Amino acid sequence: MTEQRAVVRMWTGVVRTEDRDAYVNYIERTGMDAYRATKGNLDAWLLTRDLGDGRTEVTTVSRWESLEAIAEFAGPDLERAVFYPEDDRYLVERDNRVRHYAQQT
Repeated sequence: MTEQRAVVRMWTGVVRTEDRDAYVNYIERTGMDAYRATKGNLDAWLLTRDLGDGRTEVTTVSRWESLEAIAEFAGPDLERAVFYPEDDRYLVERDNRVRHYAQQT
């Protein structure tokens, strides 16, 4: 029997540090809730890193059972980032593509 490994999906954007808390709350209610509600999602985290110049990097990390499970969330273009209506209000930089990694045990 072959062990199935999880797929990790990562996305990064940058907000003004003064908007960090509001954006984190917004992403928790939109993208993070959507990740966690999708069948096949194993877990999800939101990470922040102060860049020291008035900007804060925000990274989402989610683990999935399979690429098919990710497609249920993201649609057929798995590497296309999913954005929400208020993202333009907060983001000063963003990755339009996400990265996928095979989780190693």
